[in-house]
Amino acid sequence: MNNIPITVIVSVKNEELNLPSCLDKLVRFDQIIVVDSGSTDQTMTIALAKGAEVLQFQWNGKFPKKRNWVLQNAIIKHEWVLFLDADEFVTEAFVDEISIKTKDPNFNGFTIQFENYFMGKKLCYGYGFKKSALFKKSKGAYEKIDEDLWSHLDMEVHEHPIIEGQVGVIKSKIIHKDFKDLEHYIAKHNAYSTWEAKRYLQLKEAKNSHLSLNQKIKYGLLNTGLLPAVYFVGAYFLKLGFLDGKEGFYLARFKSHYFFQIQTKVNSLKK
Repeated sequence: MNNIPITVIVSVKNEELNLPSCLDKLVRFDQIIVVDSGSTDQTMTIALAKGAEVLQFQWNGKFPKKRNWVLQNAIIKHEWVLFLDADEFVTEAFVDEISIKTKDPNFNGFTIQFENYFMGKKLCYGYGFKKSALFKKSKGAYEKIDEDLWSHLDMEVHEHPIIEGQVGVIKSKIIHKDFKDLEHYIAKHNAYSTWEAKRYLQLKEAKNSHLSLNQKIKYGLLNTGLLPAVYFVGAYFLKLGFLDGKEGFYLARFKSHYFFQIQTKVNSLKK
């Protein structure tokens, strides 16, 4: 069945490598909106050629950021919205499942899960990845974080959607596979770690208690200095990341180093 009444919103910037594969898999949805942040490659041309609606977003450094801006300003035809990045590819099983489950009036949102690839290899072990990126536009929005003075990211990366009512789980997974190189991965996580360090200090100063269990554990371990080591042991040994071969080792090391970056940046910012 085509023309599924869900609006898919794909956030992009210079995504000419990933975007064609992403959009090709969305043909069954009735509305596809690509929200660009001034791409300088062929991203815009590809999006238009694939029949997507294209919006340009220019962040002014204040709320709202990219995804909330779309919710507030775009002409969204359907109540249900699915937020994707260009390196996230839906499967037929996933599309079939959400086309049925979004008809259930008891749910206002769903958590989606990912099948991860790293350095071109599918990973079967380590920590999984999930986020609540499918919800009713009248019942959800991304959390607002007071970051006007320090954020340099124009899109909600670590902000979580706040959804009213019951949130279910989609069992079929989305493929998360970035066609860009390792240098891009490292640069991206360097930017993210700076954001996380500043966010951590802001939360500490505000004594903010509105955190998920995972966030409380993460920031608690960050406070002790043990987070990088704990993450590596958990991902590589307890979650059997070693069974993914050298790619499993590399990912566990890169992610633990990411937390080490946050830790050292927190100390640097304090000074």
